[in-house]
Amino acid sequence: MFKAASTIAVTTLATTWITVALLAQAPAPARQPVPATAKAPTSPVTGNAVRGKQLYYDFSCYGCHGFNGETGARAFVPNWPANLATESSFLAFLRGRANQAPAQPSTGMPNYAAETLSDARAKDIYAYIRTFKATAPPADKIPTLNAILSAAQKPRKP
Repeated sequence: MFKAASTIAVTTLATTWITVALLAQAPAPARQPVPATAKAPTSPVTGNAVRGKQLYYDFSCYGCHGFNGETGARAFVPNWPANLATESSFLAFLRGRANQAPAQPSTGMPNYAAETLSDARAKDIYAYIRTFKATAPPADKIPTLNAILSAAQKPRKP
């Protein structure tokens, strides 16, 4: 009896490891791009941007979106995604996946159920996000970049 149980356990463990190995080799599911709006949203905001700034830091939003929405792995300024067009679309985005884990937790937006982030606090974060403005200069106005491009065009010395 013990021998049969251990054989089943080993077989189950081996099957699990093979499945994990195959999943690790599988390509990541394609992400659907979020459509960008042409300009920054102008819809009404009811939250408090001062409180929202602290919450933006407390919830580590800056880790993916940068300190001003222009930098980081998931920048959204100046190409504002549709889920930031209005306060209600932002709340729907946060709540739409509240009970589902992202496909790839290390790269997906965290889940924010109402128990984790109340509507009032989410509206404060949205109010703060709406204060973000594009401040990046055009590429041709960045001196270091221009120096690199100029040096790259010179013939290479042997």
